Amino acid sequence: MKKFFLLFLAMGAFAFAGEGDPMIQAYSVVAAGIGLGLAALGGAIGMGHTAAATIAGTARNPGLGGKLMTTMFIALAMIEAQVIYTLVIALIALYANPFLG
Repeated sequence: MKKFFLLFLAMGAFAFAGEGDPMIQAYSVVAAGIGLGLAALGGAIGMGHTAAATIAGTARNPGLGGKLMTTMFIALAMIEAQVIYTLVIALIALYANPFLG
């Protein structure tokens, strides 16, 4: 798995080597990959905690199940929005790199 990851990063560096400073572009690919991975990990942990808390709350008081589900979906949308923001920042760093000048 580690070899595949390093090969993937190397391929990304070669893909952007045609223009600008190749080191900045290679670091941008690495930063985008690490940033998206961390954002996905954090989002998954947050969604898991949200779902667990909603299930526990519904088990304690089944009458509030509808309200808890509504609140859970709003919280999941907020968590997912942060992951999408990270994706947008990563795409900007890859395709409209402000560091290349």
